[in-house]
Amino acid sequence: MDLLALADFTLVARHGGFGKAARAAGRPKATLSRRVAELEARLDLRLFERGARDLKLTEEGRALFERAGQLLTEIEETAAAIASGGERPRGRLRISAPLLFGQTAMGKLAADFARRFPDVRLEVTTEDRAVDMIEEGFDLVIRVNPDPDESLVGRAFLHDRLVVVAAPSLAMPSEGAAAPAVVRAPGDRAAWRVKTAAGPAEIAIAPVLSLSSLIMIRDAVRGGVGAARLPISLVSHDLADGALVCWGDVDAPDIALWTLYPSRRLLSARVSAFLDHLKRAFPNGTPDELAVFIGR
Repeated sequence: MDLLALADFTLVARHGGFGKAARAAGRPKATLSRRVAELEARLDLRLFERGARDLKLTEEGRALFERAGQLLTEIEETAAAIASGGERPRGRLRISAPLLFGQTAMGKLAADFARRFPDVRLEVTTEDRAVDMIEEGFDLVIRVNPDPDESLVGRAFLHDRLVVVAAPSLAMPSEGAAAPAVVRAPGDRAAWRVKTAAGPAEIAIAPVLSLSSLIMIRDAVRGGVGAARLPISLVSHDLADGALVCWGDVDAPDIALWTLYPSRRLLSARVSAFLDHLKRAFPNGTPDELAVFIGR
């Protein structure tokens, strides 16, 4: 198969059109169109549905794009490694991370990584939505309790758990009374089930604030406005110095942070280096390790 034609096909697929791809690469639009047409003829497959205004991948085109992009990246990285005389990580590494992890830990991780691997251009985007790694060009994503995805592989590198916390001035309500609560989802009025030293309990809540960031929620709880459910790693220092008190562990599965990447036989040196970097930062993957890292 003509690798140049395959590279032109992935270029057009990545940019969503011949015109955009031509402008991005500084190539004639007619050349890209001709080479993709030749590839379709050689494969006897239609790779794009061509509309009056837009260009969409067919099912076969999407499958080829996902596999070809990975293979071409491996070829480029292998050639670069041979040229440089080894597998020294270099080039651009794009990572998507959840907002809270990005705000509390990713800056330090990125700075340490940049010092260790100066030839890698690290780009980190923080967002809680489920990104499409292939379509959006990410090399690695970090996600909280991700849904199974057959196109991705990965591993959990950190675990955390939720606790209900409040300022010392706010007493845990008696049975039947509702606690003022700071919540993340507007309209959330479901009672909190917790595990305490005395056994299971249910805390009725009356939301007084709805905030989109867990850091904002923690700060509001520090101010004594209400109780909240927060990761133990985020409030460990407040609990230790008495700024907050714990009403109990939330009766829910633990939180797991996963690293995910496209399923392929060979990982790039950049991705492997960052996975090792996370392992060094959190060797056991415990909430205490994250709390210590945040508090450094």
